[in-house]
Formats: sequence, structure tokens, C-alpha cells
Amino acid sequence: MTSERPRFRLGFLTHVQGSGTDPALTYRNAQELFVVADELGFDVGWVAQHHVPLGGGLSSVWTFLAHAAARTTRIRLGTAVTVLPLEDPVRLAEDVATVDVLSGGRVELGVGSGSGDLEYAAFGRDAARRRELTSEHLDVLRRALRGEEVGAPGFRVQPAPGDFTDRIWQGVFSGGGAAYAASGGSNLLLNRAAYGHDAPTDEVQRPWADAFLAAWDRPRRPRIGLSRLVFPAKDRRTALRHIGDDVHRAALRMAEHGAFPKGLAADEALRRFHAFHGSPEEIVAALRQERVLPLATDLITQFNPAVPDHDATIRALELIATEVAPALGWSPAARDEPAPAGV
Repeated sequence: MTSERPRFRLGFLTHVQGSGTDPALTYRNAQELFVVADELGFDVGWVAQHHVPLGGGLSSVWTFLAHAAARTTRIRLGTAVTVLPLEDPVRLAEDVATVDVLSGGRVELGVGSGSGDLEYAAFGRDAARRRELTSEHLDVLRRALRGEEVGAPGFRVQPAPGDFTDRIWQGVFSGGGAAYAASGGSNLLLNRAAYGHDAPTDEVQRPWADAFLAAWDRPRRPRIGLSRLVFPAKDRRTALRHIGDDVHRAALRMAEHGAFPKGLAADEALRRFHAFHGSPEEIVAALRQERVLPLATDLITQFNPAVPDHDATIRALELIATEVAPALGWSPAARDEPAPAGV
């Protein structure tokens, strides 16, 4: 690229989890991460929606992001993902448009089908129809965000939505899903781990990214968001002290549902979650070997399934923004400039 912009935007993703039993503290700490990331120059802050506690602790993502919008000035605000089949797409469009107006046009909308049968049952939706419902709801959502009539003749959502042409993302778990996202003009979101596969995550996902790019036929540049577990610290031993046990426990839990083989050792659990951990220099060297990163327009760093203490989390964000990402070619925008809408 010949542009002066960095070749990727830098993001962070929080699943809004805490190690204690005080949700108010957990939510306050997660909000503070947005403030810190805004000050550090991160381009996008993302949250994940979970209606059941396993995997995350945030169900009402747009309420959360509205509060984050009030506490930040430039960082963009996204969902990775909103569980679309469980939403009324017209109501969702109203929430999205409202947060976009409140934030000055900083919203990035990531959607997906979710994975939990319990949450589908709780919302009275048929989990067997998750893909069909995702497609149906996304079609309505797109039309609503284009300001078209939806739901009934003469009805349009308010406030009038901004231009979401290049701000809708889809989380996918296959090459076919990636091609389908491209055919609809969605940006691509790739998860931190490729569940159900023995090969390394980037080896599995690279063909998905290639399929997305091959299917892309829009005039604008395609965008790929790459989510990765990245936890820098003084050294590998320190990083493992903060994340190792949590990652291992999460892998053993997921093995009970068939996502990973049972009985994984701690090292194998870290590999299955494609974890980049250790000193900044070690992480940079490992990320330079990452197969999907060269295609990514957005690097989305996260610590989940680990739940480090709050101070360690903030320190890790600082190291990502000041040492890891700059070594890979990223640089922050000036504090008085909005984060770029695209790269």
C-alpha cells in the first residue's frame, strides 16, 4: 500500500468477564478499558454478546456501548458479535442508529448466529434455524440501516441511520460462510480459535480468508477482522501466570461440548486457542509468522478466555499499543483525530 495509513487498524475485544461476583465492578472495569484504549490510540473497541454466563458476561451490548460512547472521544465501538437471530432486527437497527448518533458515527456492527441452544430456547427461537434466521434478520437490518421502509408501509427507523455500507461485519466458521458474507457485502470477522480442527488456527482460517477475498465483488476494499489472544508481559513466565490456568480450564470446559479433544494439557490448550503470549518481542516474532494477519485490515486483540486481574489487563493493553502493534507496522492516530473508519 502507498497510503500513509497503517496497513491495519488495531482493536481490542472484551467479553466483559470478572474473576469475582460483583457485576458492577466487572462492568466498571470493562468501561475503563475503553477509556484506556481510547487514550492509547486503539482504533476500535469491541464487545461480545453472551446471554448465558459461559464465555462472557455481557448481554446488553448496545446499552454498554452507549455508556462507552459518552466516556470516549475517538475510538470506534463495535460488537463481535451481536447474536442476530435472537434480536428483532428493526429494534436492533434503532439501537445501533442511536449509539451511532451519540458517538458521532463511531459504530461498527458485527453480527453472528451464536452457539448456545439454551439462549435460543430462552428467546423462543429454533436453534436448528440459526443460519436461516441470521440471513433473514440481516436482510431486514441492512434495509433498516439504509433508511428504507421496514416492518410496515411508511415506517423507517429513527434516528436516521448513517452510512453503514462498510460497517457491517459477519462472524463465520467456514470457507462457505466467508464466501457468503462477501456475497452480501459484509466485512469478515475471524475468531481467535478454529474449534473442531486439529491444525493450527491460522492454517485452518487462511483458506476462509482467501475464499472471502475471492468472492468479493464490491467496489470498496474488503475488510477482514482477525481476532487473536494476545497477552504481552515482562516474559513468558509472567504471561502464563496471568492467563495459563484460565485458558487451560476453558479448554477443558469446551472439550465437554466437543469443541476440543478431552484431556488437553496446558500447553496444548494454549495452542488450541492460538495464544500469543510472552514478552513483546516474542509475540511480535510469532505474529510475523501468522498466516492470516497479512490479509487482515483489523487486528483485534483479546485476553479471553483468560480473565487477568485489572491492572495486568491494562498493562497488557499498554504493551500492545506501544510495543507489539508498532513493531508490526501500526501507529496510533493523533488524539484529536477520530479513529479511521477503514484502512
